[in-house]
Formats: sequence, C-alpha cells, structure tokens
Amino acid sequence: MKLMTFLQKENDHMGVLTARGVVDIEAAQAALSIRAEVPVTVRQLLDGGEDAFHQLRTFVDELPIREGNPSWLKQEEELTFGPCVTDPGKIICIGLNYRRHAEETGMAIPEFPILFNKFNNTLTGHGSEVPLPKTSHKVDYEAELGIVIGRTAKYVAEEEALDYVLGYCTANDLSARDLQMRTSQWLAGKSCDKFSPIGPYLVTTDEVGDPNQLDIQCTVNGELRQNSNTSDMIFNCKQIVSYVSQCMTLSPGDIILTGTPEGVVMGYAPENQFYLQDGDVVTVQIEKLGAITNTMVSE
Repeated sequence: MKLMTFLQKENDHMGVLTARGVVDIEAAQAALSIRAEVPVTVRQLLDGGEDAFHQLRTFVDELPIREGNPSWLKQEEELTFGPCVTDPGKIICIGLNYRRHAEETGMAIPEFPILFNKFNNTLTGHGSEVPLPKTSHKVDYEAELGIVIGRTAKYVAEEEALDYVLGYCTANDLSARDLQMRTSQWLAGKSCDKFSPIGPYLVTTDEVGDPNQLDIQCTVNGELRQNSNTSDMIFNCKQIVSYVSQCMTLSPGDIILTGTPEGVVMGYAPENQFYLQDGDVVTVQIEKLGAITNTMVSE
C-alpha cells in the first residue's frame, strides 16, 4: 500500500492511494457507516501492528469505488500533504553512507555507521515551503531513503532486520553546512525547522522489494544534481536497522534516514558551490516511492 497523511481543517487524515484516487479512511468509514476497527491515522496503524495493517488492507480492498464519485475519494492535486509519518519517537540519521559521497567530501569511509539525530520540528510534507534560516547562508539538499520502523526492535540480527520495517519513504535531509561544520557535532545544521521533508507516501515493504536496488535523484529548479542508486550505500538497510537496534530500542514509527549520494553542493569545488536560495524548488525522487517537492523561502 501507499499510505499518506493529508491535512483537512487542521487535522491529520490518513489516505491510501488507489488507482481511482486517495481514499480518506475516516471519511469512508463515516459515509458507509462501517464500524470495523480500522485505523484512521498512520499512528493508529503503527500502534495496531499486523492486525491493524490487515484490517486496513481488507477495508480498502472491499470499498465500492468502481462507480460514481464518492466524497471520500480525493484527488492528490486537491490535497495538502503532511509528512507521511507525523510523530516519530526518533529520527535517526546515518552520515557519510554512500561511497561516492564520502569520496567527494574528502572524508574517510567510516568503519561503523555514523549516527546523528533530528527532531519532529524538522518534519514537513510534499509541496510545503521550507524556510531558509536567517543564521545560515549555506543550505544544502540531500536526497535520502527513509526507513519507517513497524515493530519494536532491540538487538536484531541483520538477516531479520527488514522484518521490523513497515515501509520506506522519500526524504530530503536538508543541511545548513555553515552551522553543521562549526563543531564536530552536526546537530545545529541538521535540526532547523522543516529540514526533513518526507513523503509523499509511506510505501509498505511488499511494494518495494529490495530497498538497496532503488534509483535516487535530486533536482534543483529542474537541474539534475544527484543521480545514484541505493546500492552505493556503505551500510545497507538491514545492516543499518540491525546496528541502530544494538544501540537503542527502535519503536513503531521511528524513522531512519539512510544517507545521501554524491552531488551535494558541499561536494563541489568552492567556486561552484551555489547553495539553496529563496525560490529554489527542490525535488527528491526515489524509484517506487515517488517524488517530494519543496520550495525554499527566506525567513
């Protein structure tokens, strides 16, 4: 399934993308007077586990949407997207996790995954504006694959790690390089408001297959800047989930951003480093997961 969050009257609604459009789950339940225990938000789905997932899939499969134009069937262009996961307990990021990205920045290939974190203030959705901080003049894009945890994971073996994943999403790990590089800790440059656009969909694992065989791109104002494949990761998805679970308990809804490929502004020669400006439109696209587009605006 392709799940999404959209905003209606300032409330989060969960939608499921179908061939006819986006099913507003809560509205469909109300209109059809269905009292089944079906999750109506992504959080309810995550908390409900496999039973909730099965209930949602069955509910969508049995909806009478072949004829007519029901009010609970929306078109994407009509929606205001929120982040596909609205309230992760943790946002864990992996630094320097593509070989060619490490090479372009002149940094050593890490022996272990480099972990840092972001917070919920960084989340935003497809189509939203991202404020460029007044304190930074070097905001950079980073196309990334996001992993969304579906089951509590602790001390998980690599061969079992992907069994704990609900799905994947497209993400942009925006980074204020001048703030990031002030110290050896990257947090300041990574945690600015709306610096983690994710979406437009949370795509469940059954639709994705191998997460380390996906094309990944980033464009700025239509110009291709990053063009790679998740196979270039130094630590692949199952290694990442397993490693992080050795350090902390992963809970349903936690997000892991898995690193970015080569092509970021920081990797260019100094005379060719043109960081993001007011009005720049950034699109990150990942095979099978869709594209997320955001416009940069001055604060």
